[in-house]
Amino acid sequence: MPPNATSRPSKPFPVQQLVILALCRICEPISFTSIFPYIYQMIDSFGIARNENEIGIYAGMVTSAFALAEFSTGMMWGKISDRIGRKPVLLIGLLGTLLSMLIFGFAKSFTVALLARALGGGLNGNIGVIQTTVAELVREKEHQPRAFAIMPFIWCLGSIVGPALGGLLAEPTRFYPGVFPPGGILEEYPFLLPNMVSAIVLVFGIINGILFLDETHDVLKHKPDWGRKLGDRLVNFFRRRPENSPRYRDARLATNGETERLLAQNHATYSGNIGGVDEDDHKHTVVASKTFTRPVVGLIISYGILAYHTMGFEQLMPVFLSTPVSDTKPHDLLRFTGGLGMTTQKIGFILSMQGVFSMTMQFLVFPPVARTFGVLNVYRFCMITYVISYIIVPYLDWLPAGKIQLAGVYSVLAIKIIYGVLAYPANAILLTNSAPSLLVLGVINGVASSCASLARAFSPTLTGMIYSFGLSINCVGLAWWANGLIAILGGVQVLMMRQEDFEGPSEDTTLEATDEEAAAAARSGETPIVEAHIPIINANFQVTGQAEINDEYGLVRSVMEGEIQSLYGSLPQGSLVNLVNSGASLRSERM
Repeated sequence: MPPNATSRPSKPFPVQQLVILALCRICEPISFTSIFPYIYQMIDSFGIARNENEIGIYAGMVTSAFALAEFSTGMMWGKISDRIGRKPVLLIGLLGTLLSMLIFGFAKSFTVALLARALGGGLNGNIGVIQTTVAELVREKEHQPRAFAIMPFIWCLGSIVGPALGGLLAEPTRFYPGVFPPGGILEEYPFLLPNMVSAIVLVFGIINGILFLDETHDVLKHKPDWGRKLGDRLVNFFRRRPENSPRYRDARLATNGETERLLAQNHATYSGNIGGVDEDDHKHTVVASKTFTRPVVGLIISYGILAYHTMGFEQLMPVFLSTPVSDTKPHDLLRFTGGLGMTTQKIGFILSMQGVFSMTMQFLVFPPVARTFGVLNVYRFCMITYVISYIIVPYLDWLPAGKIQLAGVYSVLAIKIIYGVLAYPANAILLTNSAPSLLVLGVINGVASSCASLARAFSPTLTGMIYSFGLSINCVGLAWWANGLIAILGGVQVLMMRQEDFEGPSEDTTLEATDEEAAAAARSGETPIVEAHIPIINANFQVTGQAEINDEYGLVRSVMEGEIQSLYGSLPQGSLVNLVNSGASLRSERM
């Protein structure tokens, strides 16, 4: 590592912005998971299923509608965020989720419920945008492990609150007649209350985002943000701290890194409608053929397989727990039927405990295991043996009802959670290390998220159909074993991955398009995927070279040098320092 790379001052960890982003993020898992405890009863109340076996099919379709709509618009929202910024897209996603929850709560037919979920997915592009926002907020390698662990932690936290919310508040006139007497709107719409509470949570998330969330787009973050200005005024009013005081101004400069922003703004070309593209700059265009390499494509496919069978579990488990107990005790290892016949309250509590355990394991299990065995070995182990967590689930029917059966349910969930907290972070790290450059990591993450959304869209419907068919032939385990078969395919596919593919970009790796490739792209009218000339300057304003910095998890940060070298050589000695100081003073005066 070059010595000048270590001399660059490290920015403080952006706690405030990550907390604000987390408060926006937590609204979505609460809303998404709150329907799971009562979806079986809701479908049954529509009267569309001819028998209990078909309820799983319709429940899967409702769950799939969100993911399918999200897949169909995910890439679109990513492109829109490049044009209008990350913050507006995040707020639109929250607003779309709010409208979806309200319509879903008032749904009295399967069609309305399906459209409500599709609306929420179609207006929500936050998965990929949030990953990009975190990457833009935290660019120092020493902060990345902490930063990228926050959003999975927040999802786990939301998955605790969501099922508990749905399980406790669904059908309130039935379970809490003293508080919610029969005859009112909550009896006519028995599943409205949990959706109303979720909508209130989303309102607070939207207000929080408008007032306090910063735009992170490298170009658009310099534009005025009236919501942030109002938020700053509110904060200053309650803190009674003058906005123009030297201490406040210095804190803002240290937090936002105005020096680096000024240089990045003056030496960055942006692909899209925001900035023009110089004809001579086509050599720096990142082409798709050099972005989606064999390891990248393999990991995206593996991510889709992982998303498919894990989503199948998330869909099947509540339905299996809700399915009435069979009158006949199981006696054949393959041909037996019936579920566990649990109430919505018990299911909601069980799923909440799943979130608590997952949140704990996120920090206690993965870091030491990854350090000890290596990320690729951990991922291989999970993908090869994941099938175990699916094969054993239907045999919960064989356990005596009561505490023993409940202990079996928690044991199955614990096994599944341990696999999940190991497999998903390992895939993310491997995907980062397989990327030719971090300049194209956003594009790769967007495609990977879309692939996962597509898998999550089909998984609930297909598993629901298989589950219904299995019940009709007295084979409740058919859907679980079919899900295990998909997991086996993922285990076979991961065996083709090689360790040398995940060592990070080498020094001779180039993502520049050749003259022929750029000319072909120009003739076909294709838009360059990424185009950037961002200077990296140390404390003495010396140009740093390309460097690779590895952290303890194997994450690689590749710092790409732009065309600042020629600019620096053409300026008189000290003029660049004066330029930066002048820019910083000017921005201080504006504040």
